[in-house]
Amino acid sequence: MLALATAGFAVNFWAWALLSPLGPRFKESLGLTSFEQSLLVAVPVVVGSLGRIPVGALTDRYGGRVMFPLVSAATVVPVLYVGLAGHSSLAALLAGGFLLGIGGTSFAVGVPFVNAWFPPERRGLAIGVFGMGMGGTAISALSTVRLVDAYGTSAPFLITAAVLAVYAVAAALLLRDAPGRAVPPPEPLARRLASTLRLGTTWQASALYAVAFGGYVAFSVYLPTYLKTGYGLTQADAANRMAGFVLLAVAMRPVGGWLSDRIGPVRVVTGTLVVVLAAALVQSSAPALTPVGTAAFLSLAAALGAGSGAVFALVSLLAPANRIGSVTGVVGAAGGLGGFVPPLVMGSLYGTYGSYALGLLLLGAVAAAALTYTATRLRRTAVGR
Repeated sequence: MLALATAGFAVNFWAWALLSPLGPRFKESLGLTSFEQSLLVAVPVVVGSLGRIPVGALTDRYGGRVMFPLVSAATVVPVLYVGLAGHSSLAALLAGGFLLGIGGTSFAVGVPFVNAWFPPERRGLAIGVFGMGMGGTAISALSTVRLVDAYGTSAPFLITAAVLAVYAVAAALLLRDAPGRAVPPPEPLARRLASTLRLGTTWQASALYAVAFGGYVAFSVYLPTYLKTGYGLTQADAANRMAGFVLLAVAMRPVGGWLSDRIGPVRVVTGTLVVVLAAALVQSSAPALTPVGTAAFLSLAAALGAGSGAVFALVSLLAPANRIGSVTGVVGAAGGLGGFVPPLVMGSLYGTYGSYALGLLLLGAVAAAALTYTATRLRRTAVGR
């Protein structure tokens, strides 16, 4: 069940990230400004993030066995639309990107589904392994540009749609919810979400996830543009380096969960935020890409990946069992929204000042604030965690 859920997360994230590697190409072909290009790659992020809130609540009620096939099948439609007809104008791409956000909601399906299958002492690692499905963005980074160059703009979208359709059928046939899964009593969605928002764990984890996973999402969608603009790399080289960033973050996510099972998620989050702060400050000086810039970005990738895993280890320990989906939806939305804002800020700042330094300093300031909160208030309220 863990393998099937992870595969579903990866396939849906692959679809969710299809526009990012093509951002520089659409900028040139459609004459987009830096802000418009940033908006194009950020729209799927915000929709996929906000959509996690109702999808997480629905997963608590109906289970992953119903929701995984449903989300995967629904994502096929915008993928086909963008690939076949929706890439001729900015308006068409924004409409398609809006609907591609459906694929991003799969995260809120998988976390409660996987959580129910494992005992508390193993959930950090299990959720971390599931989180490796975010490597679907690496599949997109490595394949999209090559497929477009070889076979035309429609090719990666048609292939992704076919894989999504196959997974939707396989999930409907093979997925099973955990025996004894905690099912909440029937209640209106609005009331359920309101009670979820009253939980302290929801807000604490949301703030931390907005930094950890939000930082990962921001770099995974904007790094090709950053490297092409800031360092003059080719589109293919920038996409390959973005894929390396993603793969390292993906590999570190279960490490963060595993460490959380052993030394507590608060300690892991604290350590990762220290690394994010240091790396952001180093990169703000625009060092040479080799070796300092590369080291800074790889450090960011490792810390953001491990931190993301640790945050959901904290959720699995502190959130009520029958509200894991609802809490996951809100926290996941916060993480996605944390990834929506930075590309817009980076694009705007570069358009105004011709430099990314201020954007990276802002990342460092946010990391410092999160570090202070984690090391003080959160540590006191989650003793032993």
